[in-house]
Amino acid sequence: MTETSAAADACCSPQTGGCCSSSTPVDIVTADAATSVASAPAEKASGGTILVAAPRGYCAGVDRAVDVVEKALDLYGPPVYVRKEIVHNKYVVESLSRRGAIFVHETDEVPEGARVVFSAHGVSPQVREAADARNLLSIDATCPLVTKVHREAVRFAKEDYDIVLVGHEGHEEVEGTYGEAPSHIQVVGSPDEVDKVVVRDPERVVWISQTTLSVDETKMTVDRLRERFPALIDPPSDDICYATQNRQVAVKNIAPRVDVMVVVGSANSSNSVRLVEVALEAGTPSAYRVDMASELDPAWFEGASTVGLTSGASVPEILVKDVIEWLGERGFPNVEEVRTETETITFALPRNLRSELSAQGMEDARPHARRKSGPNHTS
Repeated sequence: MTETSAAADACCSPQTGGCCSSSTPVDIVTADAATSVASAPAEKASGGTILVAAPRGYCAGVDRAVDVVEKALDLYGPPVYVRKEIVHNKYVVESLSRRGAIFVHETDEVPEGARVVFSAHGVSPQVREAADARNLLSIDATCPLVTKVHREAVRFAKEDYDIVLVGHEGHEEVEGTYGEAPSHIQVVGSPDEVDKVVVRDPERVVWISQTTLSVDETKMTVDRLRERFPALIDPPSDDICYATQNRQVAVKNIAPRVDVMVVVGSANSSNSVRLVEVALEAGTPSAYRVDMASELDPAWFEGASTVGLTSGASVPEILVKDVIEWLGERGFPNVEEVRTETETITFALPRNLRSELSAQGMEDARPHARRKSGPNHTS
């Protein structure tokens, strides 16, 4: 399934061992953000052009979370239980399932005393307590930037502020953050919901946010909050993560130059869905989200000469390469990467996992190195 401006349910069945994997090398000509399409190399082949946004794909938090499950499988052997999807990407979840990870909705589905990984989106204290009650051996793969927002919620609740959590009701990250201080937090999903906020003291209101939101829409929501509560306090540092912001900036940069934008990412990936919206708002005539190349529709590209391409923060690069190959076979042989930022952030693995890896003489990935793309996401 596909979408233009809103999330839709995705359905795909990757082949065992690496769906949509490509054996054909894909060459990408790099260019910085100041390089226009007109100034691209003169040796262009006849046909259309793909502008590939950079940064794209895996962020440090996703890379760490996937590595947590892979290292746990290597260390302990299957099965390793994972509460919720480790990251919001269908391909990654199916690949890890084939390796022996078992994904569950709640901790009560995990056998007592078994090992469970908490996903990158974080969990509430209540989930941790439920895991402890079942004597589960937990490994916390929560993104450190999500943990930062949790700590902000705890701090402001202790100081007895009313907290407005800007985010999407029902998203796992929002549920986890809300659970830190449910008596102090109200969730607001858009500027239109601001009027429903009720506070005890307009002088003691603070806002925090989900890390994967649209930067522009969040600003609109916060501006509306500030109209109602002029003394509104900002979080001590930006809650929308660096990777979300960087991917949105990269899309904005190429959006006016392309006829069609393709975003690779799953329907339940908030940041992937936002990239479609950002592309449309930045001037792309049409934009589509797909899980993988097999979902692309040739009709989308009729009459197009330039296609934009990006991927959400939980998408392995192999899926982007498959899209490039698919487009190359259909009249878009020229590929240019347009980079607006170079990311160097990495996060260490959870301490308890590092310790046990070290005790077994296994690589503890400290400092954690970003994976390179290969035949599937695990290499």
